[in-house]
Amino acid sequence: MRIVFAGTPEVALPTLEALHASDHEVAAVLTRPDARVGRGRKVSRSPVAAWADEHGVEVLTPAKPREPEFLARLRELDADIVPVVAYGALVPPAALAIPRLGWINLHFSLLPAWRGAAPVQHAVLNGDEMTGACVFQLEEGLDTGPVYGRLTEPIAATDTSGDLLDRLAVAGARLTVDVVDALEAGIITGEPQPDDGVSYAPKIAVDDARVRWTDPAFAVDRRIRAVTPAPGAWTEFEGQRLRLGPVRPDPEGPRLAPGAISLAKHHVHVGTATDPVLLDQVQPAGKKPMDAAAWGRGLQTESPVFT
Repeated sequence: MRIVFAGTPEVALPTLEALHASDHEVAAVLTRPDARVGRGRKVSRSPVAAWADEHGVEVLTPAKPREPEFLARLRELDADIVPVVAYGALVPPAALAIPRLGWINLHFSLLPAWRGAAPVQHAVLNGDEMTGACVFQLEEGLDTGPVYGRLTEPIAATDTSGDLLDRLAVAGARLTVDVVDALEAGIITGEPQPDDGVSYAPKIAVDDARVRWTDPAFAVDRRIRAVTPAPGAWTEFEGQRLRLGPVRPDPEGPRLAPGAISLAKHHVHVGTATDPVLLDQVQPAGKKPMDAAAWGRGLQTESPVFT
């Protein structure tokens, strides 16, 4: 089939590459416009746009996919279907109606659980033991369309959102190609989502990534893993923001008040509402990530505390 692929970040690349390697034709990609990123605020192409540039594939970057010029070009491309992975903008009915088979979306949860922008982060934050991915028909509602295929993936006790998303992106790419093949052959129909089990996963804000030391150790651990690598867990130390890598609850560690720091030669404990946690890496403002024990050995404060 003739395909226009919609996606923006790196997590979309496994599916784009799998479709490009399949018997289907990727005629163009739809992605978010170039944006200023990083400390230098340099204008950068999205990972999907950069991939398309390298492979000689047309790139469409409307500010909003309801723009008349974009809709006209989508009609001209005469695509049979538009697979979507993390495109990052709402698709209006006028665009949804153009491809013969509509738009299908790879979503990283077991729908109807965790509809929305950050399903993997919320699954980790919530302590789910199992998650997965679904390919469903995109429609006006928020991740409400009928599901064509799904897969499951266990969440390990040490998984960060980044770890989990990497695995789901690869497995989801194979699932998407299978669904596109089946739609072309006319041997698959969508299964309506049940009314029960609906939950929502709004975008994780920077404030959501601030560690709450008054939470139990298991909740501190989940929050940090949920926001790793983005937007990144953080706390305040002596009025400065300090980024934190994943931690490990330590029932055998010293008894500490929430946020209190215990320094030793080779490790750093921090108190929570229950057991302390062991820090692994920290990143002071303006510096590179470093071993927590090395950071602790350089402190001059007598009774250090995170707030």
